[in-house]
Amino acid sequence: MEAIPDLTAGLREVEALRNEHFSDCTGPRRWWGGALDVEGLALGSVQCALTALNALTGFPGRYSVDSGLTAASFDSLGHLRIAGRKAQGFAPSSGFRRTADGWIRLHANYPHHEARLMSALSANEPRDVDRVLRSMTSSEAESVISAHKGVAAAVRSREEWISSPMYSAASSGPWISLATHKDQSRASAASAWVPARSPLRPLGGLKVLDLTRVIAGPTATRLLGALGADVLRLDPPAIPELTDAFIDAGFDKRSVEADLRMPDVLAAVRGLAASADVVVSGYRDGSLDRFGLSPEAMLAARPDLVAVTLTAWGSRGPWQGRRGFDSLVQAACGIADQYGRHHDDGWTPGVLPVQALDHATGYGLAAAVLALLAERLRTGAGGTAELSLARTAEELFALPSAHRGIPLDALQEPAYREAHSPYGKLRFVGPPLLVEGAPLTYRQPPVRYGTSTLSWR
Repeated sequence: MEAIPDLTAGLREVEALRNEHFSDCTGPRRWWGGALDVEGLALGSVQCALTALNALTGFPGRYSVDSGLTAASFDSLGHLRIAGRKAQGFAPSSGFRRTADGWIRLHANYPHHEARLMSALSANEPRDVDRVLRSMTSSEAESVISAHKGVAAAVRSREEWISSPMYSAASSGPWISLATHKDQSRASAASAWVPARSPLRPLGGLKVLDLTRVIAGPTATRLLGALGADVLRLDPPAIPELTDAFIDAGFDKRSVEADLRMPDVLAAVRGLAASADVVVSGYRDGSLDRFGLSPEAMLAARPDLVAVTLTAWGSRGPWQGRRGFDSLVQAACGIADQYGRHHDDGWTPGVLPVQALDHATGYGLAAAVLALLAERLRTGAGGTAELSLARTAEELFALPSAHRGIPLDALQEPAYREAHSPYGKLRFVGPPLLVEGAPLTYRQPPVRYGTSTLSWR
């Protein structure tokens, strides 16, 4: 692989910021407040995607960032209403729990993760979980739950995280690790794709195979779909996506349940990967390798493919194959500790105002796709990109504290949009982009989960 310039510079624009606005951003600079520059991470990650999009389309300045749209999109699930009801956030079994020596963060939104948590702690009912955890240290509980394929992370201070073996792996390398493929001798007809002339749908005709779940990956592919790409999302039938999360990220996509353990289905999926322009993967590091869907295997079959990968903890270090989510990364790397609060009954860990690691990584993934497509137009070669939630957290910590001197500026209520869907009437917010000064919109509401055909349009 041959390295090409990294897009981290787009995120780092916030480091030079001393005024209230980005040069290419409308709206206020600071609205959430807090110890870390979450606004800078949000605006900077969207700016990365727009920098790549402007380069791909050849129209510098056509696409820009808006603070209000960005803030709303980073809390899209919170703004979503499905037939009048709020979308579900964290399940009751998820959240912070006390241990013998501190705190641990649990993630049990998915039924199989809750079952593994109960099994790991030999708990018969949810109230047993608290009792068992009080008898264990945070580190012991983290190890036991992870060993049972559950999902948990001890709440660490920033100093404890920096002294851990995972820190050096999570903090090394660029935020977006990009590389182009050297073998251009077998470039397929797919390389003939060029951006459409429509400024609203410049990715028209682009085929995107979406192998992602939860928030970060689906956020990236939702943006690509909004820009006109044909996005086909695949999910395993045995572990369905949470309905509300699927709806939130399901705009401008189609949805298929595909059991890769079935030979005929796997053959069809490999065929889709071989004819796709882009494959976005968001499972644990190495979990798709046995199906021949690793970036290396797909690029060997299609040297002009753009293959981007998201993981929680990265592809290096002792946790590279561990399950993880935004909330767990916040707990492990010191964010939960820094956002903790003292109450009358003691201290409790805290969280960022939004799941910013997920959303920022999602826009980083989109930026990587767009940058690699621009490179493919120039050379005919495909390429790869890697991002992780843990690496995004390090970018957040690396942002300077100058934002604290900027006064908080309340944002106006988002301009909500409505659409009828198979799930009822939806109220939602749009993408964080302005196209020649006007907000980008979604074209289609989410389809019914798993009802699309396993083929391109």
